[in-house]
Amino acid sequence: MVHRVGYAPGVYDLFHVGHLNILRHARSQCDYLVAGVVSDEMAVLAKGHRPVIPLPERLEIVRSVRYVDAAFVETVPDKVETWQQVRFDVIFKGDDWRDTDKGRRLERDFAEVGVEVVYFPYTVHTSSTQLRRALDTLVSTPGALSAP
Repeated sequence: MVHRVGYAPGVYDLFHVGHLNILRHARSQCDYLVAGVVSDEMAVLAKGHRPVIPLPERLEIVRSVRYVDAAFVETVPDKVETWQQVRFDVIFKGDDWRDTDKGRRLERDFAEVGVEVVYFPYTVHTSSTQLRRALDTLVSTPGALSAP
């Protein structure tokens, strides 16, 4: 029996419904889903800051989602290098990558090894970046976090 292995990479910081939707949709398009949880160091390279939630906790959260069959710590920026370790058939990315230089490079690199790139709609109304901004505002506003 042929199994289609999917790979859904992400930082998965401040886990929210957008993350859950990505994992749910990804699992519906493969037989076995591996979630790639980006290491703290890789998150700094990609996003410019450390995640709020430490890697072991993010890994445990993602590993506990019922749509995820396995979780993998992603420690290199090159997705093809990650593919050499995980061996997936399809990679899932947010559509904010579609028609960008990094998206075209991803598609070209994976076409060479027979991996399909599938884009999912980016959850505009909820993102870890927005949640981080809200938390930063609360922390920087005097008395915002104190009890009434």
